[in-house]
Amino acid sequence: MTSIAVCPGSFDPVTLGHLDIIKRGAKVFDEVYVVVLSNSSKKPLFSVEERIHLLKEVTKEMENVKVDTFNGLLVDYADSVNANAIIRGLRAVSDFEYEMQITSMNRVLNEKIETFFIMTNNQYSFLSSSIVKEVAKYHGNISELVPKEVEKALLNKFSR
Repeated sequence: MTSIAVCPGSFDPVTLGHLDIIKRGAKVFDEVYVVVLSNSSKKPLFSVEERIHLLKEVTKEMENVKVDTFNGLLVDYADSVNANAIIRGLRAVSDFEYEMQITSMNRVLNEKIETFFIMTNNQYSFLSSSIVKEVAKYHGNISELVPKEVEKALLNKFSR
């Protein structure tokens, strides 16, 4: 049986923390769909198309990783690609409560899909896309926080 996982997020922008979770998930599952979700409660810096492009760039060496987008319920998307798992990254205890609620709801919606939590690498435990955008906005050094392609895209956005 092929194990297929979905790794959802807004990825605005993708950070080295996200990439760490994606790489580690790709070692465990036969296929990983990295899915850019449009979060209506957030005002994104990058369009969905830009985020997909950046994700494809930074995951191009990972043969079992596909990048896609979806609007709607994550479990519906997972079902549409025959995924049996959802991968979620956890940075801190504060993430767990929120993730537990989502996981519980997803389980009610589709009990066939399991959620797997991957603890972030300690060096990325403080890292979020919001922090990266804030530092980049004021021209701080983000080279240790995001892949080179993302650093370039952020510098481009904030030089306008």
